[in-house]
Amino acid sequence: MSGPKVNIRGRTIGDGEPAYLIAEIGINHNGSVEIAKRLIEGAKRAGADAVKFQKRTPELCVPQDQWRIERDTPWGRMSYIDYRRKIELGRPEYAHIDRYCRTLGIDWTASCWDEASVDFMQQFDPPFYKMASASLTDLPLLNKARATGRPVMLSTGMSTLDEITAAVNAIGTAANLLIAHSTSTYPCGLDELNLRMIQTLKGMYPEAPIGYSGHEVGLAPSLAAVALGATFIERHITLDRAMWGTDQAASVEIGGFERLVRNIRDIETSMGDGVKRLYESELGPRRKLRRAR
Repeated sequence: MSGPKVNIRGRTIGDGEPAYLIAEIGINHNGSVEIAKRLIEGAKRAGADAVKFQKRTPELCVPQDQWRIERDTPWGRMSYIDYRRKIELGRPEYAHIDRYCRTLGIDWTASCWDEASVDFMQQFDPPFYKMASASLTDLPLLNKARATGRPVMLSTGMSTLDEITAAVNAIGTAANLLIAHSTSTYPCGLDELNLRMIQTLKGMYPEAPIGYSGHEVGLAPSLAAVALGATFIERHITLDRAMWGTDQAASVEIGGFERLVRNIRDIETSMGDGVKRLYESELGPRRKLRRAR
């Protein structure tokens, strides 16, 4: 099947190819490398192609008027800036994660929320960069990621069509751009998922593989996204949806992720090529059930 293709570490993403499946760990590790490793292992066992984290420089990403706001955290009550520093993984932790992912044979990357984080991630040779919906209007950051020459996956939640157009125009669709439909509500109600936007984006950007980054409760919409033509799927993964953290409730537990991957592969097998044919398995029923004329 023809259509736009992007290669990520030997995996081709595009129409007619198996969907590339990303388990977003994000900050669901709650600052713990051991939790991160359990999530990586679970994602690998489930059949995900990649895991994804989030990387921030807190002093650049947190507005200064929010630094001193206190909040409850797993480490007790502290200022928001101290919490953001506490939950960030640094070079030793990511070096450990890098070795672990290579041992398991699973891709890993991170959404970089500032330009310094792109520089930080470069040392780990990520297979692609995923740009969060919140960063869609940060054109210097998008261009920083684009300048690395790695594939860039752009999420489009909390955005207008004009903002999406401006972002894509700024970084170009010539090569190695992937675009994800998304709605940035955690968790997102079914009536706001608007999955037909997958087809709208396919029409707008025939040069780029289109995928889906979902934040809904349950699996059915992500399965529908594949049937609608999504070439990659991203869902948050967690050990327990009741764990502390802003993204946990919109995440999929490891057992659910296993079902998600299995069902997506079943859908891909069942879609076929749209060419009507008479299958050999039908010949017996045909002889038995069709009346002779």
